[in-house]
Amino acid sequence: MPLNLKTYTEHFTNPLYLESGRILEPYDITYETYGHINEDKSNVVIICHALTGSHHAAGTYEGENKAGWWDGLIGPNKPIDTNKYFVISTNVIASCFGSTGPMSPQYPYNDPYRYKFPVVTIKDMVKAQRILFDRLDIHRVYAIIGGSMGGMQALQFAIHYPNFSEKIIALATTHATQPWAIAFNKIAQESILKDPDFKQGYYDPDFIKEQGLSGMAIGRMAGHISFLSPDSMKEKFGREYKRDDGLYELFGKFQVESYLEYNGYNFTKWFDPLTYLYITKAINIYDLSRGFDSLKEALKKISSELHLISFENDLLFKSFEMKEISDTLKEIGNTNHFYKNIQSNYGHDAFLVELDKFDTYICEILK
Repeated sequence: MPLNLKTYTEHFTNPLYLESGRILEPYDITYETYGHINEDKSNVVIICHALTGSHHAAGTYEGENKAGWWDGLIGPNKPIDTNKYFVISTNVIASCFGSTGPMSPQYPYNDPYRYKFPVVTIKDMVKAQRILFDRLDIHRVYAIIGGSMGGMQALQFAIHYPNFSEKIIALATTHATQPWAIAFNKIAQESILKDPDFKQGYYDPDFIKEQGLSGMAIGRMAGHISFLSPDSMKEKFGREYKRDDGLYELFGKFQVESYLEYNGYNFTKWFDPLTYLYITKAINIYDLSRGFDSLKEALKKISSELHLISFENDLLFKSFEMKEISDTLKEIGNTNHFYKNIQSNYGHDAFLVELDKFDTYICEILK
């Protein structure tokens, strides 16, 4: 059977009450679906994306050659098998790929929100998705799966909507963002804010798409260092030098430098800088225990079968952070959770790159 890739945008006029006490109205959520929903709607699998991801998780659009970011996992006869499952991948609020974000027009005016956009949290993102599923008449799903910020969303679903999903799979994530990750985000934020072309948030988005934003590129380079690991960098680049650069030229480059430059500057032409500020803020303030007396109290809410998957050598969200969740669940007597640490030297991005190290495990979980 074909993937049956479809894209939709839903418009909501009811206010979305945010954790901060502010309101977002109206708002849009863009999402993608794959496969076919069965009669009793028991085959729905939700995919949650990471910081710079989007609803486009699998397949290719007409005229495009780049497949969705988890295309190796989602599709006919793949681990998340669209012959069996109806897969929904939504774009979070505050993003720049269709859902309402800081550069969306503020009702009733046509000017973008920019800094008037409210700070949103991971919990707010999940709440908006839950409202979307209600509208789609989907009140219980088979599984929710996400990595990194997507894993944060999956865990928030588990705590705040405990009867919504039968299974939750969270990869390469944490229960609360730690100072190390916040520090990397700080470099990116400062790099954006100090770039004169950012114009204190009043930049021309068309100019950025064409020219990029050098400050944001520098911040993204720092981010890339946290997504890889010393081992994966050594394996990928070694000490190779650019063939057409001289070793004794002041600005001659190692391959690793070229890689960071290319990815950093290219990134700024397709990802909005204000969105980057808002979503890194949401990641920084993410904490599962907020609103509860402790992490234990928060985790007591979970009733889904929970699968925690960490990656050895993940520098951004260390594997012990996932183990902490597992240990706390054991302490409170939760016997319906499973923790697996995948041996990998790749680093944080292993959940996007080294699919062969955990795809069979995903198959087993989904049965």
